Amino acid sequence: MTTYTPSLVSDWARGNRLRQVVSVLAGTVLLALSARVEIPFWPVPFSMQTFVVLALGMVYGPVLGAATVLTYLAEGLVGLPVFVGGGGPAYLAGPTGGYLLGMVAAAWLAGYLALRGWVRHPLTAIAAAALGNLPVYALGIPWLAVWVGSIEQAIVAGFMPFIPGAILKVIGAGLVAWGMAHISRQR
Repeated sequence: MTTYTPSLVSDWARGNRLRQVVSVLAGTVLLALSARVEIPFWPVPFSMQTFVVLALGMVYGPVLGAATVLTYLAEGLVGLPVFVGGGGPAYLAGPTGGYLLGMVAAAWLAGYLALRGWVRHPLTAIAAAALGNLPVYALGIPWLAVWVGSIEQAIVAGFMPFIPGAILKVIGAGLVAWGMAHISRQR
């Protein structure tokens, strides 16, 4: 199967280490800013991070997308206030830690699907974002269960309230990736 360049950004960064570093750092800034767009919930806040993670994965591709999220997590781990509630090891180990770690796999999976051509059509781009979003919950819910007492409580507190917002973020990320890929094909 042939690979597909998902967007202008991956064209721009391909093969040039300095451009890749700039892209990763720009992505971490976007992630930190997206953490500031939040609706406070407990124990897991609602933010725009997953939108940015999915869009970055599909626009950057799996390797650069996952590297961006890993860099973002490293920034938070060392104490930079990049997460919704700040930074530091205790925050990463807290109730939202599983969701944050799931974002690495989410960026990689969404990027992988984009490289396989899923961003060529808006519906498949949205499907790629939806599939990419699954690891966030697959890691986040069991991690949260440790904090709230059971998987059932974690689903009620860390999944059910987020469904409407997740649908909108998935649609948005898919359309952003499709739009950027469409612009890239027009060049």
